[in-house]
Formats: sequence, structure tokens, C-alpha cells
Amino acid sequence: MDARAIIAALRLGKTPSDAEMRWFAEGLANGQVSDAQAGAFAMAVCLQGLDVEARRALTLAMRDSGDVLQWDLDGPVLDKHSTGGVGDCVSLLLAPALAECGAYVPMISGRGLGHTGGTLDKMEAIPGVSTQVSQDALQAMMRDVGCAIVGATAQIAPADKRLYAIRDVTATVESLDLITASILSKKLAAGTDALVLDVKLGSGAFMKTRAEAEALARSLSETANAVGCRTSALITDMNQPLAPALGNALEVAEVMRILTGQGGRDSALARLTEVQGGVLLAHGGLALDPEDGAAKIRAAIASGAVADRFARMVAAMGGPADFATTWQSVLPEAPVRRPVLAETAGYVSAIEGEALGLAVVRLGGGRMVESDIVDPAVGLAELAPLGAQLSRGGVIGVVHAADEAAADIAEKSLRAAYTLSQTAPVVPPLIHERIS
Repeated sequence: MDARAIIAALRLGKTPSDAEMRWFAEGLANGQVSDAQAGAFAMAVCLQGLDVEARRALTLAMRDSGDVLQWDLDGPVLDKHSTGGVGDCVSLLLAPALAECGAYVPMISGRGLGHTGGTLDKMEAIPGVSTQVSQDALQAMMRDVGCAIVGATAQIAPADKRLYAIRDVTATVESLDLITASILSKKLAAGTDALVLDVKLGSGAFMKTRAEAEALARSLSETANAVGCRTSALITDMNQPLAPALGNALEVAEVMRILTGQGGRDSALARLTEVQGGVLLAHGGLALDPEDGAAKIRAAIASGAVADRFARMVAAMGGPADFATTWQSVLPEAPVRRPVLAETAGYVSAIEGEALGLAVVRLGGGRMVESDIVDPAVGLAELAPLGAQLSRGGVIGVVHAADEAAADIAEKSLRAAYTLSQTAPVVPPLIHERIS
């Protein structure tokens, strides 16, 4: 095999063989392929694209460049992936809810990217929790708890880790084929039987148009099904935050309110969790259909059992054993809380979700550079939803900041992100489309 020949063929629009894709992925993982060659490969794929078979071959090759987890369990292994938004903490609800319904959920998640929050950062807002666990520890958590939300080890899809870093500096991040292979290689390496993909659409998402979201959803679902993982994709709305809070500890608190019956069980966050869980339970043979599965998820949460399951997961990851009852006193709190009040009356007609996410990053709730240390306590809470009618002096949201200077900046960003008008807007549906 020769990296130059593979790159040249791609540049001319020819499809590499499965063997060539495997060789190139192994070369990315072991260093036999240089950075220059990796960049040229990414650019050739970006410019020429891949057909369905080539995309499948690249996905499998990147999956097989490292460890592929094997499970000996008495139920299906289920997982989900979101393309990223603001206030999206579905994973924290969904993993223990699925486990309570008989599934196993080894959820390999990521950290914040750009304006979007990271699931691992949210879990680590709980004191003592470590999301970096060994494969042996992950196996034990599946047997004992049934779910875990952890980071990928260096042995999971190492070709993707290398290629992702190259894409970031070669302006090839947007390639639909490379996005598909990157997402699915890691999920498939976790030994997943069935998968639901949440492709976000709107002001707080990476995909701003319906056409972009549909193209990614179809690419992901077609490729995952082609490699034998039963998969559906949902295109869901991100023209407003999914939860009324942005920030790591603040989003964990929203999750715990739902799990412990203190509010939010009819919220968009709870409803989307039920829909995603319903699809997965049906795919895994644990429900008759998605509607039956959604009802099972809803009943499990209402029973209080999911709160206890979440607490067991937290304890297994190093957190407090009694988190289900002590979360309000355990989660970190910011020293400055500032309500931001509407200067005029009107309806909330537009919310710039990306601007809100970036405001949280600037508060310290995300990373401007990779080495930044995240402040788990800061963020935005009590955010007014689309369509809300505010009086003059009504609360748009509450800034949680480390100091007054940071709160000043965040208040300006929050005001700028909200548009109030004299007529009520048409609020988009939570779920735009389901693609199987």
C-alpha cells in the first residue's frame, strides 16, 4: 500500500478499496501516514466526496484502528449521539432511564466544542466524578449499574483522533463524509447494537439550515445501518436552548429536578428524552414501538427509579453515594447571581443560541483554548423561552458568574441574544423529522 497512490486516486474521484481504507486508517493510528498525507487525504475527501460504500469502508476502518468493545450482557447495548446544541443535557437523563428499562448504555461522550456544552464537563461538575475510566472499570459498571457516561480511551478509534486534529487545522472539519466517519467510528467501537442520532437544527446548532441537517442525518443513518447498527436519526429544533439553563452544574440541576419530581417533566428536555429513549427501546427489542418505548421511559422517570440509577452511576464514578438526595447542597454555586430584566415589554420572538453558548464559554463555563480549566458553577439560568410574553422588568434570564465584571459582560451578551417584538412568534416544533 502507498499513501500517495490512495490520495491521488481520491483526488481524481476514484473510490479506494476496503483494504486501502483499512491500511490508511492503520497508518493514521500508528504514524506510518504523515501529517501532510493525512491533510491531503482529508482535503481530497472534502473536495471529491465519498459514495455510500466508501463512507462505510472509512467508518469501519477507523473503528477497527483501535479496540472494539465486546459485551456479554443479558440485554441490548444502546447509545445516542447529538451533533451539539445549547442546554442539551439529554444524555444525563437518557442513560439511566434506558438502563432502568433493561438496556445497557456505555455512553462514550465528549467535551465542549465551540459554543456547545460537553457531556463530560457536565458530569464532572458533580464533585468527585471522574469520566476517565479503564475498560475493566467500564465493564464492571455495565454489570453493576447498567450505564456509564465516560470519555474515550486512547485505544478507541485512534485513527479518528489523529485525523480530527488534522482536520481542525486544514479547513476540512465541515466534510459530511469525515463528520460521519468520525462520529460513527467511536460509537461503533463501543459495541453498540442500536443508535439514535439527534441532529440539531437552528440558531444554537452547527447546522443552520434544514438542507444541511437532513444531509447529515441521512449520511449518518445510512452509514450506521449499512454496517449493521440499527439506527434512526431525529432532526430536532435548536432555535432556543433545550433546557432553561446553560452551564455545567446548572444543567445537572435541571436534570435532577426532572428525576426527583421537582419540575420539568413536561419540558422540551423531558419530552425529547422520552422520544429518543422510545426509539432506542424499540430498536433494542424492549418495546413494541417507539410510542410504547417513550411511555416506558416516562414511567421509569416518574417512579423515581431513574434518579436512584443516576445516583448509583455517580457513585461508581467517584461522586457522592447519596447524590439523589443531596444534589442541591453538593453542586457548586457561583458567587454572583444577577437577574437580567427586560427593558421593554414584548414577546420573545428570537433567541441567538450560539451567542448564549459563547457567553457561557466567556464566563468560564467552557474552553477558549484546550488548556482552559472549566468553572462548573457559572452559566445562565431561568432563560425565557420562545413565545414568552414579558412585561417591562420581566426576567429574561439569570447570570451566574464568578465576579461582577464577568457578570457585566454576560448581561450584555444575554440582552443581545434576545429579540422582543409586539407580536407572538410561531414557535417551531421540537422534532422536525425522523429518518430511519
